[in-house]
This record gives sequence, structure tokens and C-alpha cells, in this order.
Amino acid sequence: MSDIWKTFPGVTALAGAELKVQRGEIHALVGGNGAGKSTLVKVLTGAARPDQGQILLDGRKVDFRSPSQAQLGGIGTIYQEVNLVPRLSVAENIFLRYEPRRWWMIDRNRLNDQANKQLERIGVIIDVTRPLATYSPAIQQMVALARAMLLDCQWLIMDEPTSSLDEREVKVLFEVMRQLKKQGRAILFVSHRLSELYAVCDRITVLRDGKTVLTESTKSLSQIDLVTAMLGRRRKASHRSLSQGRGFHSDVDDQREHGTEVLRASHLSRLPRLVDASLTVKTGEVVGLAGLLGAGRTELARAVFAADPLQSGEVSLSGRHVRFTCPAEAIRAGIGFCSEDRQVEGIIPGLSVRENMTLVALPQLSRWFIVSHYRQRQLVQRMIERLGIKIASLDQPIDELSGGNQQKVLLARWLCTLSRLLILDEPTRGIDVGTKDEIRAIVDELAAQGLAVMMISSELDDLIDHCRRIVVMSEGRTIAEFADDPIKVDSILAAMAHGTEVLEMSGD
Repeated sequence: MSDIWKTFPGVTALAGAELKVQRGEIHALVGGNGAGKSTLVKVLTGAARPDQGQILLDGRKVDFRSPSQAQLGGIGTIYQEVNLVPRLSVAENIFLRYEPRRWWMIDRNRLNDQANKQLERIGVIIDVTRPLATYSPAIQQMVALARAMLLDCQWLIMDEPTSSLDEREVKVLFEVMRQLKKQGRAILFVSHRLSELYAVCDRITVLRDGKTVLTESTKSLSQIDLVTAMLGRRRKASHRSLSQGRGFHSDVDDQREHGTEVLRASHLSRLPRLVDASLTVKTGEVVGLAGLLGAGRTELARAVFAADPLQSGEVSLSGRHVRFTCPAEAIRAGIGFCSEDRQVEGIIPGLSVRENMTLVALPQLSRWFIVSHYRQRQLVQRMIERLGIKIASLDQPIDELSGGNQQKVLLARWLCTLSRLLILDEPTRGIDVGTKDEIRAIVDELAAQGLAVMMISSELDDLIDHCRRIVVMSEGRTIAEFADDPIKVDSILAAMAHGTEVLEMSGD
């Protein structure tokens, strides 16, 4: 794949991306959220049309206009979410559109017999006559792989195939991948688990901001250099002093040093994405959550906010143990949550700025179930002036605003409820540089006023400049915490790369 460009309204997803995969190799494709991995796979499989660039298979130029064309061209794709037919049997899913027939009818005996043989090739023995939906996600992944092998695909794309597999099943899958590699097939393996990449992949390509920034042999690429490439950091930019971060002053630091504990999350678990996570947040401080894609940061935030039920662990607010059953209870307790995906889980398209901003404050603005529009407009006007939100009117539809102003409206939504803990998941993603600075300054101001903030960000600069403490997560666990002044970037990178805390790095 050469010089691949793809733009969507307001977003450049791919900007001249390159990808070269050889026959007989397992090639990893990695990158953070928004790096362009999914778009590159869609272009390769015909699910999206590139604006520019070319694709060569075995030196032959191809131009797939649909996934079915790509499949006929020898490209098979196994997704994280299996896209088969749950109500059909396992055998019917494997042979869908290619059922063995006798005269004009499907030969059920041959169908089931051949399905058993396909699954035995990858070490799976199950009842192929049962509906696919009756099996676990792990078995469904194996069925998808058996189907791809049936179609004799020479190029296999595996998009997060291990996310729902246990350790034994992952080993089986890796063994199958090695067998396919020996047969001369090429496998493009998309995963965020570094240990898996180094266990099974020959080479790694890193995407960042729609560009290919690195392609290297796994043997010659250290994990910390891989993480550095994904995050766009220079290792020699080793540390910064938090006290020099934008918006922090000595009185704020003193307040944070002696702040009272607002949140204590202890050993939170919701398998398989959240395994054992713990952290504390005090009044007047911003605690950052660092980690690679899939580390469990969002899952931890959603667990604290009760958006996802916990399997084990404890949450305490201001020293009192709580067990929320839904986000409404968390909101009433003073927790606000700005989701990573503001379009899907944040704004309500079609509603006005006024309605979006006061959505969770309606009980305070109502009397006898009737909203006071006067009080509502007063509150909204005050928040617009405070946060510098640029709008035409209070009743302007929120989907007409820029991404940065939409994010400010969502911040204002929680300030309207006088939250004591604010959880921010990637608050500066997808907005322009100027507005990013404004939102960072707002977060600093809120912390200076005593609000407790938990902030998730893939940009280490955000965390280092604005967080008193940084907690690192890996594979669903909190594995390191840094509160030094200055915090060493290399230590954070090492923890993210190796899954353990590294206090000193050579060359600092």
C-alpha cells in the first residue's frame, strides 16, 4: 500500500500511509486511538475507497470496491467482533455461500463432515450442528478463522482477534498463525498487546496521525522504542517539572498537597478488560491515567461512574464506601464523566446548546416537574461566559458547533451540577490546538478551585503539564504511579512498554 490518503468531513484519517507485507510473515499494525489503523484496513479490504494511492498484491495493482471483491481476490478478514450469522449453525457459517450440494439441496452430511475437518485443523472439536450463538466469543473467533482458511485466503487480516480469548486459546491461535505462515500466507495482525506482538510477529508497522512513522523488525525494535514511536515522544526529552505546567501556581500546589481524598478505587475488576485497578484522587488535584490503547483506562473510568457494573473491588467517595448501580446514582453523588466519544456518548444532536448543557441539571432547575426557563438561561449564559464558548445563540443546535466548543459545552454540563469529581476521557482529542490550550486552562482552573479531576489522555504532554500524579495502566491493571517532581518521561514510557515501573533510565 503506497501513499494512501483518506479524508472524512473535517478529518484526515490517512495522510500518505504506507504498508508493505511479505509472504510468509506475520506483520503487526499498531498505533493509538485515531492513528488510522481501522481506516487503512477498510481501504485494503474494499470497505472504504481511498482518495489517493495504490494497492499491489504480488506486484499486481488491485482496486477493490467491496469486501466481497477483496475476499475473492484472496484477502480474508477476522474482526474483533465476529461478523457471522449467530442463528445459523457452526457448519453453515463456515460454508456460507459455499455449501456442498447434492442436486439442488444442501448436502447436510458433507457440510457437517467438512466443517468438522476445517475446525480440527485448528484444534477445535465442537458440535458443528449447534447455532453459532450458543458458543463463546472465543469459539466464534475460531469459526471465523476456519471460514477464512476454507476460502484459501493468501492474505489474512486479524483485527484484535485475541480480545475475547483466554491464554490457552491465544496459544492455539498463535500456533495456527505460525502454520499459516509456513504455508507462505501473509498475516496482518492488529493488536494493542505488546506481549503478543513480540511473541508472534516478524515485523511491526506503526501508524500515527494517519502516517506511517516506523516499520521495523520485531527483533531489532525494543518495546520502549515502539511505545515512543506510537506516542510521538523523543526519549531524550526526559522530564519536565510539574510546577512549571501551565495554570499551576504555588497556592494551588499547596492546596493539592494537603487536599482531602475524594475518590478511592481499590482493586476494581470487570473481566476481561479491567483486571485489578486502584487509584486515589484528592481535592484540587488532577490525576492522570496513562497507558496504551486497550490498557483499561476507559474501563476504569466507566467502572467508577457505574456505566459498567463491577465484578469485584470497592469505590469510596470522601471516605464512604459506595456501590452505585447506575450512572444516575453516581451523578447524584457528585461525579461527572466526559466520555471519549463525545458524538456518541456526549452530545445529543438536534438539541440546542441550552438543552445539552443543562441535561443533568434539570432536577435543580425544576419545580413540580416544570423547568424554569429563566433560571436555565441564566445558568447557561453564565457558563458560556465562564468557559468562553462561541455560539450564535443559546438555542443553536449543538451539532452546528466546532468540536472544541462542543467539548466546552460538555464540561459546562457537569459544572452545572456542582460535581466534586470530574472524569475526563481524552478531553482534547479531535480539536484544534488553540481550543486545546483553552480546555487545558479550564481544567487547571477547576482544579485550583478544589475540584478533583481524573484525566485520561494519550498525549503525555497533557499529563505531565497538568497532572500532580500519573498512574500507568497495562492490560487492565494499574502497574505504576509517578508523583515525583520532576516526573521522568522515560520512566512512564518504560512502564507502559514493559508493564512494570522503572525508576531510572540510562541516559537521563
